[in-house]
Amino acid sequence: MAKSKAPIVTAVVVGVVAVVAVKLIVGGGGSEKTPGATPSDAGRDTSGCVSLTVAASSEKAALLGRIASAYEDTDPEVGGTCVAVEVTSVASGGGEQALARGWDEELDGPRPDVWTPAASTWVGLLQQDLAAKDKPDLVPDETPSIASTPLVLAMPRPMAQALGWPAKSLGWSDVLSLVEDQRGWAALGHPEWGRFTLGKTNPNLSTSGLAATIGSFVAATGKSSDLTDRDLEDPRVRRFVQTVERSVVHYGDTTLTYLSNLQRADDRGASLGYVSAVAVEEKSVLDYNNGNPTGDPATLGDHEKPAVPLAAIYPKEGTLFSDSPWVTLDAPWVDEDKRAASADLLSYLRSAKAQKVFTDAGFRTYDGKPGKPITTSEDLIADGVKVTLSPPAPAVLSQVRSAWTQLRKPARVLMLLDVSGSMGEPVPDAGASKLELAKRAAIRAMTQFAPTDEVGLWAFTTDLDGEEQIYRELEPVLPISRQRDDLRRSIRSLTPLNGTPLYAAIRAAVGTMGTSLDADKINAVVVLTDGRNEYPADTDLAGLVRQLGGGSSESPDTSLRVFTIAYGEGADLETLRQISAASNAAAYDATRPESIDKVFTAVLSNF
Repeated sequence: MAKSKAPIVTAVVVGVVAVVAVKLIVGGGGSEKTPGATPSDAGRDTSGCVSLTVAASSEKAALLGRIASAYEDTDPEVGGTCVAVEVTSVASGGGEQALARGWDEELDGPRPDVWTPAASTWVGLLQQDLAAKDKPDLVPDETPSIASTPLVLAMPRPMAQALGWPAKSLGWSDVLSLVEDQRGWAALGHPEWGRFTLGKTNPNLSTSGLAATIGSFVAATGKSSDLTDRDLEDPRVRRFVQTVERSVVHYGDTTLTYLSNLQRADDRGASLGYVSAVAVEEKSVLDYNNGNPTGDPATLGDHEKPAVPLAAIYPKEGTLFSDSPWVTLDAPWVDEDKRAASADLLSYLRSAKAQKVFTDAGFRTYDGKPGKPITTSEDLIADGVKVTLSPPAPAVLSQVRSAWTQLRKPARVLMLLDVSGSMGEPVPDAGASKLELAKRAAIRAMTQFAPTDEVGLWAFTTDLDGEEQIYRELEPVLPISRQRDDLRRSIRSLTPLNGTPLYAAIRAAVGTMGTSLDADKINAVVVLTDGRNEYPADTDLAGLVRQLGGGSSESPDTSLRVFTIAYGEGADLETLRQISAASNAAAYDATRPESIDKVFTAVLSNF
């Protein structure tokens, strides 16, 4: 009994970033196949098949779904029974956290039989976190790679050339020198580029962010051997890493934030004013230079190639590979038939035919060999990795995360929460209103802030204490260590009231925060709203967008970014996209209110 199943994408890329959840199901319709796959008849019965659920990291989930569809067209069987494969997209850090705490299908999606994060670092962290909680290890003895791609520093080509690329070997020490030099790019003859700024994701959620953090720690030691506990406590090493972190524009859960913002900046001829470098995987450089920063094969060709391409710098101090390990979970729900199906699919994934699909898409093979897109690229170097770093021991990896929390760039954030009447609407099957769910999510997510972060809280709605009052400051922007309990108490006190003065409230928040921008902090406004602008006194969206765009494009180190959350089906998602894009931030989709916990966590990962 064979089947024909093609992946269906059911997620939305929101604004500048926000893939909140992407699900690719190999099955259910459609006819798109992996290039080179043999066509097959649609609609075959899969009842009674061995069902294998694969949780894949987001950068390869779409591609893996296509390859799995081609695999099914070979009529695979286990013990005479057909095999059906479901591929879901799960961020590597999110998957590690879900497996460590115990997978919750309502919160985390379908429970996987196989987990394939972007890199083996997450496998080590899972083992460490399970051991810390005295839970059984879910990781088998063997976790073979299915594809690979190294971490690089992606720089707009003119900036890389100003540093001596491609003839000169470059790395984290060069970044440090530029960050420490108050002249910034003027030291290299380019005052128009301003100070050096870095795009880097949150290492608690993102593979590239974790790899970059490890890489900077290793560079700080001056050696390429494994990191140790002593290295992480060395004051000299910590100063190096802290200085690099101070150049970060903001963090986040995915590099797509940076790449999408950079693409928009390139479209208007301003790519050299957005960010100096982004820590990403080599594959992402190819995707961006092809005009396809999402890396989704389905969107290739939808956008022109950039006028200013990115060049890949392979850190001379060494770099980690994202090796896409194949982890057949050693769990009670994974029976022998599922293990056999996983082994058979793994064999197919490592075959020459499937490996060519990976390399054609910009990955390297599971053993690190580059394909034609890499060997023919003017902006990549096929043998650019001179020193391959090994992931630190799991216990040290855990301490890397803790050290980053202490050394990362601090944040200065104003949270702006909508308390309009519609926030009181009940959420079906949740036993609570939209506002109640949002309040719980906000309180839980606040644990992501460090004690030195400054956080304030406004509530906004129309007719507050008179017609002209559209917001109320509940807590000023102060170090959260001084008012964490006050913030929680104020959030709990919120009640739904009147209309939604969206533009006026954002304008007021931006005006207030803009008077005291701090170049040593991430300056941001976080807006949660379930509606659209309902305030006749201010309907000037174009003016608000112009106001936000003016600051972010001229001085990236002192920009104020507006991160927005579209909450509930009535939220004006398109408008929030425009607002966040104008400030080089990100818009997040929480139109399904029950997703608000995940979304709040993703939003606050920027800080």
